[in-house]
Amino acid sequence: MTKTKTRYITNLDRLTMIPEEERERLKPITEKFVFRVNDYYLNLIDWNDPHDPIRKLVIPNEGELEEYGRWDASDEDTNYVVPGCQHKYKTTALLIVSEVCGAYCRYCFRKRLFRNDVKEAMSDVQPGIDYIAKHPEINNVLLTGGDSLILATEKLRGILAQLREIEHVKIIRLGSKIPVFNPMRIYEDEELLDVIRTYSTPEQRIYVMAHINHPREITPEARRGFQALHEAGAIVVNQTPVLKGINDDPVVLGELLDKLSWAGVTPYYFFVNRPVAGNRDFVLSLEEVYRIVEEAKARTSGLGKRVRLSMSHTSGKIEILAIEDGKAYLKYHQSRDGDYGKLMILDCPKDAAWFDDLPGNEQHWKQPEKKTDEVVSVNEMPDLPQKRKRTPAMQ
Repeated sequence: MTKTKTRYITNLDRLTMIPEEERERLKPITEKFVFRVNDYYLNLIDWNDPHDPIRKLVIPNEGELEEYGRWDASDEDTNYVVPGCQHKYKTTALLIVSEVCGAYCRYCFRKRLFRNDVKEAMSDVQPGIDYIAKHPEINNVLLTGGDSLILATEKLRGILAQLREIEHVKIIRLGSKIPVFNPMRIYEDEELLDVIRTYSTPEQRIYVMAHINHPREITPEARRGFQALHEAGAIVVNQTPVLKGINDDPVVLGELLDKLSWAGVTPYYFFVNRPVAGNRDFVLSLEEVYRIVEEAKARTSGLGKRVRLSMSHTSGKIEILAIEDGKAYLKYHQSRDGDYGKLMILDCPKDAAWFDDLPGNEQHWKQPEKKTDEVVSVNEMPDLPQKRKRTPAMQ
């Protein structure tokens, strides 16, 4: 089989469909944050539409340099137990295996990874694997970054082989945008599919945690990639934040839920966009997000309605059950401190965009302490204030 030659582009000047004057304005952003796209994904963009959602996902915007938010809005630096490995929830460990993404999404909550002055992903993941082996309560491991499927196939094989030697690790998850950003990487790479066939078994599955933000990303090539993963024994699920200007429309989100369900991809999470530095342009209020999601769910089947709306907060994954009459009804879907299922009813101002914006939230959680001195404290990096500024919705 002749493989598709996917061409990656890291220089804005190569994108002649963007006017030269605009490219010059955007260059300071690419000097600070990585820019990387490919010709397949660029072909999904309608260049005649300045508000095209696919364009907004990957093309830099001037708002990225605004002093809003923190680099690490969920305080991930407090979850490291050894370099490159986080252990926030009792049964789950994260291995930060790559600082490289196929697509550098402009809203990314780990945008700090794509600065030259930060080092969180480890080329040697052995300390993390050794830690996991010594902790029998960990039954599932997420390979993330970056993008786990950007790893060389043999590198990925080596990591999966070691994890499968650990008896108590039953589920391995691969966080990735590749299924829709470069699906040919999946269905044309027989070695990759062989790795998945080898290490995804009826007793111990591999889950691919896809990052699909918009229904237009679900192309015939993407569906072929989903099918190849299914046939290799992987289970594909999807998670996406609800993003202003990209998918903040019930019709669009409803179509996404439908297309995912039809392709056999489980709708897993809708996330509230984290208050990360440079994310101002993508922010919606909690009330807006809740309304959009509920209207989208009303347009789809019960299979699409499986999705949960949550915030990945420092203290845990907080599910938004309802926002009605100025109140937010929340519960801990996951909890750093073991408060699973804890119900919280808090006042919800119209401009609230994050859990910390709800009056009285501090009564339900405490700030964690950093677990290791060997990890860069990303919230102490220069150029941005420590505390989050008010969002457009809050002003």
